[in-house]
Amino acid sequence: MLVRFKKSMEKIAMGLLSFMPNEKEVKKLQATMKLYEENPNWQLYLWKEEEDVLAAIGVEVDDASQSVVIQHITVNPSHRDMGIGHKMISQLRSIYQDNYSIMANHITEPFLKKCQ
Repeated sequence: MLVRFKKSMEKIAMGLLSFMPNEKEVKKLQATMKLYEENPNWQLYLWKEEEDVLAAIGVEVDDASQSVVIQHITVNPSHRDMGIGHKMISQLRSIYQDNYSIMANHITEPFLKKCQ
């Protein structure tokens, strides 16, 4: 299930985000985490099964255009190809329901197209 990021989960979240191709460099990763922590429009969710955090999905919410842009989506490599990414997208759609359109950025677009 998706849970909102909390500061106590920072190391786990950073580890998951580091699997993203554009987040390999530590300074870039720290800047991304700062955005999720400080910008109210950037929201990070973690996927938990039992006590394990297996994945993360980060979005930028634009209330003016009523859109949610998926900035990051990542799954622990040992848990890939198990449908977790699809489940995160599905729950994200439930959170924002019909009020917002779910969109992708250039990095997350190929995955979101697979979820259509």
